[in-house]
Amino acid sequence: MTLDDAAGKAAALPCWSGPVDPRPVPGGITNTNFRVDDGGASYMVRIGGNIPVHGIRRTYETACSRAAHAVGVAPEVVFAAKGALVLAWIDGRTYGEADVGEPANLDRVAALLRTLHRDGARHLRGRAPLFWVFHVARDYGRRMVDDGHRLKDRVPELMAVADELEAAVGPIELALCHNDLLPANLIDDGSRLWLVDWEYAGYDTPLFDFANLASNNRLDGARRDGLMERHLGRAVSDGDRRRLGAMMCASLLREAMWSMVQEVHSDLDVDYVAYTAENMARFENALADWRAA
Repeated sequence: MTLDDAAGKAAALPCWSGPVDPRPVPGGITNTNFRVDDGGASYMVRIGGNIPVHGIRRTYETACSRAAHAVGVAPEVVFAAKGALVLAWIDGRTYGEADVGEPANLDRVAALLRTLHRDGARHLRGRAPLFWVFHVARDYGRRMVDDGHRLKDRVPELMAVADELEAAVGPIELALCHNDLLPANLIDDGSRLWLVDWEYAGYDTPLFDFANLASNNRLDGARRDGLMERHLGRAVSDGDRRRLGAMMCASLLREAMWSMVQEVHSDLDVDYVAYTAENMARFENALADWRAA
C-alpha cells in the first residue's frame, strides 16, 4: 500500500465528523501512521494489516490496546476497523535510550509496567493472545530455512541456544505484557508517561518485559537490579540475575532474527543486513557475558 493509498484509507474512515486531511507521522515500521485533526481533537491513525511472518494480528493489537487503556497506561482506542486503528493523540516527547536510563524516568516506567502486569489482563477481551520469545525464535528459524535465507545454516546453532536460554529461565508467571519496549514506544506528555504500539502485546512473563526494556535501552546492572527489586518486592538474588540475563539474551536474539526475516519479507527502505549484523553482535556479546557469569 502506497502512502497515498494509506492516507486515502485513513481519510475515508466513518468515524470522522467531516472531511479530514491525514498528515503522515514518521517512525512506523509495521504500519503507516497519520495525525488527523477532527472536531477540535487530534487522533493517531495506524493503517496496516496483519503481518503473519511476525505473528502480528491487528485484532489482538486492538484488544491489548483497549485493555492497556482501561488501566491507564495507553491512549484510548477511538475506532477500529480492518486494517485501521484510531487512537487519541498524545502531545508529548518520545523517549530515547538516555531518557529511559534516567533514574526518575526508570521509576515511572517501572510503575507503568507494574500497573499493566497487575491489572491489564482483567480487561482483555476475546481470544487470548500469547507471546513467547522462544517460540518466536523457533518460528523465525523455520521461516529462514523455508526462505533459503543467507544465514539458514546458522539456524540449528541459534535454536540450540534458544533451548539453553529457555531452560535457564525456568517456570514463569503470566500477565499481559507489552513485549516491544523500545524507547520510542514511551511518550512523556509533561505530566505522565504513555506506552504505545501494542502489536506484539499478549500474555507473557513480566520477566520478558523487564529484559526487553533492559536490552533495548542498554540498562546497566544497577538499573536492572532496581527494576527487578520493584517487581519482586525483595532484594535481587544471583538466580534472579541469571534468569533476567537469559531473557535479555533471548530478547536480543529475537531482535536479530526479526531483522533476518525482514531482509526477505520487507519492502521498506531499510538496511536490514546491517541491522542484523548490529543485533547479532549485541546478542553474541551478551551471551558470552551471561555464560561467563
